[in-house]
Amino acid sequence: MAEEGLVEAVSEATVGRGRPRQLWSLTPAGNQTFPDGHAELTATILTTLVAQLGTPALDAVISAREADTLKRYREQVDAPDIQSRVRQLAAIRTSEGYMADSWQEADGSLLLVENHCPICAAAGVCAGFCRSELDTFRAVLGAKVEREEHILLGARRCAYRITPL
Repeated sequence: MAEEGLVEAVSEATVGRGRPRQLWSLTPAGNQTFPDGHAELTATILTTLVAQLGTPALDAVISAREADTLKRYREQVDAPDIQSRVRQLAAIRTSEGYMADSWQEADGSLLLVENHCPICAAAGVCAGFCRSELDTFRAVLGAKVEREEHILLGARRCAYRITPL
């Protein structure tokens, strides 16, 4: 798959001994091998919504989605410590198609990484979806959450640095 340009690896130094870790991800060509008419439909619906009803209608949709997501996440993320809460959130996000993972960094902060974005088409039309997710993470984790990498800005993944308040 790498020879065909469908996947690419990035080496990441490991803590302690051993070879660097290979982190594999789909390339844009690899993503195109999975037909998905949903993305085009989503983008069209959102564009039409704004054209017909205005930006406030789209803002209302994003706010409603955020409220529903926040309620659901708060029911499922209930660990007493931040590291466990981040792991719970990563598990939820993986079940939603984000291929998420988390780990603790050497400086004591935590990193939540999403290797896929199932809402990329919607987020490409309206950045409010990404803002909403960031606000939801902050509320659910009760921590400072900063996006360090962003798929929509050309990164291979979305990555969030999490530090306790």
